[in-house]
Amino acid sequence: MTTPAVTPSQVRSALLLRDEIALLDLRHEAAYATGHPLFAANMAADRIELEAEVRLPRKNVPIVIYDAGEGLVSLAADRLAALGYTDIRQLGGGLRAWQMAGYELFRDVNSYAKAFGELVEQRKHTPSLPADEVAALIAGDANIAILDVRRFDEYATMNIPGSISVPGAELVLRAGGIAPDPETTIIVNCAGRTRSIIGAQSLVNAGVANRVLALRNGTIGWTLANQRLEHGAERRGGIGLFEGAQTNARDVAYRAGVRHLGTEDAIALQAQAHRTLYRFDVRSADDYAAGHIPGFRHYPGGQLVQEIDMAAPVRGGRILLTDDRGVRADMTASWLAQMGWDTCVLDGGYDRALEVGPPDVLPKPDPSHRYRRPYEGTDVDTDAMQAYLDWEYGLVEQLRRDASHGFSVI
Repeated sequence: MTTPAVTPSQVRSALLLRDEIALLDLRHEAAYATGHPLFAANMAADRIELEAEVRLPRKNVPIVIYDAGEGLVSLAADRLAALGYTDIRQLGGGLRAWQMAGYELFRDVNSYAKAFGELVEQRKHTPSLPADEVAALIAGDANIAILDVRRFDEYATMNIPGSISVPGAELVLRAGGIAPDPETTIIVNCAGRTRSIIGAQSLVNAGVANRVLALRNGTIGWTLANQRLEHGAERRGGIGLFEGAQTNARDVAYRAGVRHLGTEDAIALQAQAHRTLYRFDVRSADDYAAGHIPGFRHYPGGQLVQEIDMAAPVRGGRILLTDDRGVRADMTASWLAQMGWDTCVLDGGYDRALEVGPPDVLPKPDPSHRYRRPYEGTDVDTDAMQAYLDWEYGLVEQLRRDASHGFSVI
């Protein structure tokens, strides 16, 4: 089939106007990470049959596909058409045309979430401490709690000594149980910068009484400072709300422009077939497996904020979140709304029949096609770590040059 073309300026206009568009990079992830438009999502041509119907739920959504001259467009268009997608176009001239038009290319993966995190730190002055100062607090047996907001498997691979695993959106739900003394200083860490910043600022936004700091540059900064990492830890934080957490989380979501819907409202939203709707359950995998509302895909809140390009490739679509306790959905929604997403939270829905069973997980790509993150594993070259940090620190200026993000930090 011949795939009609659109120009880079037409794609950019759709993004600026917040029209629905899925701009898909057809290369493998390792190639995608070398440079792509800010809101381009990676969907390798040879994974379309595996991923498209999960990541592109509306069959008539506008899709624009491109490569960098590898000849992937025709194959991808055929595969998408075979799955029933009806509005498929190609970026005329591919990635080179985007660059020749004077538009920015962003390196790495989850780039716009990471750029957003840097913007949050710049605008909110999210407090942080360098690795040596945190190490000194640990050595001095200071009254601190170190909360690791990465996925548990990342935490178990390597972690700051004494830290506790509290993945992303679980922070506001669990911080009060881990650090009930308001005099305890809470230090939030991830592998690099984004999840530390968002996690620490989440606690600040939600009004926790404790002093809150991010570990500057996460485990990368810890490694570059020649500090020792712990391996194989299994400490997890239990549920414990600090005073006013639920009310404060809902207020944060309100200030970000999040709407709360009842069950009938949500059904009406789902019925609007002319718009893409993503439905995510942002609780832990164990909570989801024990009972979840049918039709909601599991995506833990902290990871959803960082990986929103992977979870929801249709920029301009809508997002509906659910959480039986409310706090995780409210905090997650507050960040997605600030990133320009039309985001709602479902109130209730857990008093009806629930589905039981573990989350569906997409098959992992061939390791040879995957981009090796400079913050994962224990054998990453320190020069690569430093280069990664330097790149992150430059993202705010790149956002300014690109001028298409539409982020609004409350």
